[in-house]
Amino acid sequence: MKFTCYLCVSLLVISAICGGVYAFSGFDVIKYLSFGSDSVYRSFLAVTAIAALFTIYSMIFFKPFKGLK
Repeated sequence: MKFTCYLCVSLLVISAICGGVYAFSGFDVIKYLSFGSDSVYRSFLAVTAIAALFTIYSMIFFKPFKGLK
């Protein structure tokens, strides 16, 4: 479960970095890394969307910040 959380958060960070590069420069890093293939591009975005949902789920039900005050 811990590995899955790390994987999901790393996917979201990679997606955010690529989105920032696209927003500031107009260069689509994900499209470049997927060699222009629409199916690979959309698959990465779909996996990232599932990672975001799992991260929200784990934040709600596992309460990782419960002991922090």
